[in-house]
Order: sequence, then C-alpha cells, then structure tokens
Amino acid sequence: MANSGQLFLIVGNSGSGKDSLLKQVLRQWPASAKPLRIPQRTITRPPHDSEPYISVTPEEFFDLNRRDKFCLTWQVYGIYYGVPAEILDWMRQGQHVIVNVSRDIIHQARKNMPAPKVIFVKVPLDISLQRLRLRCREPETDPAFQQRLQRAKDNQVLKDADFTVDNSGSLETAAGMLLQYLLSFE
Repeated sequence: MANSGQLFLIVGNSGSGKDSLLKQVLRQWPASAKPLRIPQRTITRPPHDSEPYISVTPEEFFDLNRRDKFCLTWQVYGIYYGVPAEILDWMRQGQHVIVNVSRDIIHQARKNMPAPKVIFVKVPLDISLQRLRLRCREPETDPAFQQRLQRAKDNQVLKDADFTVDNSGSLETAAGMLLQYLLSFE
C-alpha cells in the first residue's frame, strides 16, 4: 500500500547505543512526517533502568506467543524477546516503526515481514566495552557480560545491512545521519 509505513530493524552489538540513538531521533522527528513508533518489546528478564521494556516470566512469554501477540521473537543470552504484533496495524495506518532486534532474526524478518530495512549501528569494540561497563546491567565477571563482549568482537560489521550508522562519535551526529535515512522513506 502506498500509504503504509515502513518497518526498520535496528541492530548492533550490546553497548552500541541503539536506544540512545532512538531517543535522540524521536526528539528530532518532524511533526510534518509520518509518525514514527518505537514499540516496547516484551523480555524475559527483570526490569532495568538501562532500557524500557515489558518484563515477563518465561511462562508468560510463551503464553503470549501462543496467543499470537508477537510478530517477531528470538532468544539470546538465555533471554526471550518479543515484538508486539500490533506494529503491523501501525504500519497499515501509515506509521513508520523502528524496533531494536537481534541480528539473528534478520532472515526471518525479511521472509515474514513487509520489506523491512535493516540499520546496523557500528561502534569499535573498545567503545562497546566501555558502554557495557557504564550501564551496569551485569558485572564483568557474569557470563552474560562476557558473551555480549565476545559477540561484539565477532560482529563488527553487518554486510547485509541496508544502512550503517557509525555511533562512535557524538550522539547528535549519529542521530542526524539516522534521522536523514529514516526521513528518506517519506
């Protein structure tokens, strides 16, 4: 449909600054553009100040999934993530949607969702490490912290991204580049 919104999937290593970029882009989003929606994901981990999401138990997550409340799901670091199915309605209503997802579901999303555009947030490994330490979600000795760090080491590029934004400099510069890309779909 010509008036439908665009789905953007934003991916990047832990600590790449995806949530900070999204907040900055929302602050700058022009009122004259199609609305931009960032859905809250449902995640099977306790709430944490570093990221807004709906915290549920694994049992609650599986129940929601059985009832088709998610359009995308994945599991990483022993945690389940779900994107609410209502984003499909938002896009049909002409709203753009951008959601933070795992790179592991890109193939599934491209197969099952309406023409998603993949945005990769790139930062050098030392910046990812510094940001992981600052957000204090888990101690450095925690296996999850070490897994995030190893995954960042192994995934410094995403060759099949539709757009790459370098977030190693100022947040304003990176957000400006991302904003221009998103607005090109108006």
